[in-house]
Amino acid sequence: MAKREFPSKRAPIFSSIPDEKWNDWRWQLSHRLNSIEEIEGVFPLTESEKLALAGSHLFRVDITPYFISLIDPDDPNDPIRKQVIPTEDEMVPFSGMMSDSLAEEEHSPVPGLVHRYPDRVLMLVTTQCASYCRYCTRSRIVGDPTAQFSRNDFEMQLDYLRKTPQVRDVLLSGGDPLTLAPKLLEELISRLREIEHIEVIRIGSRVPVFMPMRITNELTEMLGKYHPIWMNIHVNHPNEITQELADATDRLTRAGIPLGNQSVLLAGVNDCVHVQRQLVQDLVRMRVRPYYLYQSDLVAGAGHFRTPVSKGIEIIEGLRGHTSGYAVPTFVVDAPGGGGKIPLMPNYLLSQSEHRVVLRNFEGFITTYDEPNNYQSHDPQACSFCKTKRSEIGQSGITGLLEGAETSIQPQGFSQTHTRNTEGQLAGADPLEWRLSTNQPRHDELVDH
Repeated sequence: MAKREFPSKRAPIFSSIPDEKWNDWRWQLSHRLNSIEEIEGVFPLTESEKLALAGSHLFRVDITPYFISLIDPDDPNDPIRKQVIPTEDEMVPFSGMMSDSLAEEEHSPVPGLVHRYPDRVLMLVTTQCASYCRYCTRSRIVGDPTAQFSRNDFEMQLDYLRKTPQVRDVLLSGGDPLTLAPKLLEELISRLREIEHIEVIRIGSRVPVFMPMRITNELTEMLGKYHPIWMNIHVNHPNEITQELADATDRLTRAGIPLGNQSVLLAGVNDCVHVQRQLVQDLVRMRVRPYYLYQSDLVAGAGHFRTPVSKGIEIIEGLRGHTSGYAVPTFVVDAPGGGGKIPLMPNYLLSQSEHRVVLRNFEGFITTYDEPNNYQSHDPQACSFCKTKRSEIGQSGITGLLEGAETSIQPQGFSQTHTRNTEGQLAGADPLEWRLSTNQPRHDELVDH
């Protein structure tokens, strides 16, 4: 079978480093670059980059020697460079900017645990990463060595999980879990596996991309003891895919760990359908399933990476039908304010009636599909499986409405707002107060620019 090798690069400044050191993940961590002087040993910086690196209160900069070697030293617009080297643009505020754009802290019952969805939680286990993405969603805490999670925090997280039986899926993130000391990482995973109702453990990591030498046989053997383990990595551009990364993903998949990829749509980096098509096809060749393509979050310092939502839909339009279906990620907006991931896609359903739907394909071919005339709709009230599962998980949201669990979804205070007393005023509310409450400033007007 023909096999195309991926590239492997090492910047000239590191050419004298023995392979034994270069391939040691601890050496990579301890020799990360972060100053003007260190980075200019690899390539010349622009004035904008120098000003940003010299500024105070900047989100942490650290880049592994391996990852900085992938940057084209002659291209100031190199897509990898833009992801890890700061510029003056980080200091420019924008409309809608927030520190905690996903409202994770509002959904945090104990420190470091985010319980946003009914049956799964996000468990933040560290604030440290191998390198730091300039568009980081958690830049409010990530990279701060004084903001590490303590053992007491871990105990509170585990205690909450033991007492919350509806949680069946735990995602380890941070920071990056694979930067933890190996013994601590295994301790956390083993203790999660002891909780009977936790079925799946997931790891979100960019370490395979920033520092693929961390994916050792020892690590994969350890993870393999606690299956089912799943992992999502984070590749944004084909230039990040090297032979080292391919070898790392091969070790993970051979250990039985299914791999997905979560990328972020970034202006000037991957906002091109041809770049995205190459990316997803290269990922599939490495047995990594493209999972999510995220719209950039409204996080402070990342305004210059934002694209219109229409750009993401355009990219999906250029992937669906133009490459394998399992190579097409789901384009999502992680809703500001904690609404969770909202999938968006081109409109392939053009119209519908009781008997027929009108559809189009990726080429613009329009067709119809006849609906059945004698379909007997599934009755959730008569279904024993539905009754059992509904009582276990408490089905809510739109599905709850469709199954008859609820008749409406109402905003907080909705009933009081629409109840009037005998004088025609809103019950329990002063007329002036109500007028003011219905004229709240827009979300972006609340931001201190």
